[in-house]
Amino acid sequence: MREMRVLRLVVHTRTREPVLLLGEIDGDRCLPVFLHRAPAEVIAAGRRTESDPPLTQDVLLPVVAGLGHRLDGAEITELRDGRFSAALVFDSSTRVQVRPSDALAVAVRYGLSIGVADEILDDVGQPITDLFPDGTDAPPDQQLRDFREFLDDVSPDDFGSAGR
Repeated sequence: MREMRVLRLVVHTRTREPVLLLGEIDGDRCLPVFLHRAPAEVIAAGRRTESDPPLTQDVLLPVVAGLGHRLDGAEITELRDGRFSAALVFDSSTRVQVRPSDALAVAVRYGLSIGVADEILDDVGQPITDLFPDGTDAPPDQQLRDFREFLDDVSPDDFGSAGR
């Protein structure tokens, strides 16, 4: 399992679907994940602060804590027939299967770790330099142009049937 960070959230030009780009923390690969719209809106809202109005996902952490447990992170665990599988990780070892979009939304909202199975990155991971030839330290407008050029040539079908 490779630890990932959020690089960008954008809208795919042709399909108008939201795409979250995850990048390896200690590596040079990234993974585009096509999302459902509602979780994408949560991800766009970013990490929760005390002044934020509560979102549906914001009830999860207090409920889990109230039951005496801890939510540790989200994992993208498998890619089969073009569909990602994901789990929320509780108490370091208990995994509960959820939609990848929801797992990522919860992880981003609470600033939790995001992991991706090595096999997935080996199969469909992209070198970050392919998407950001000017690097992720380039000005944001240049990074966005680079990433949009990449997205113009990719679709959910490139990852199988739906890519979710």
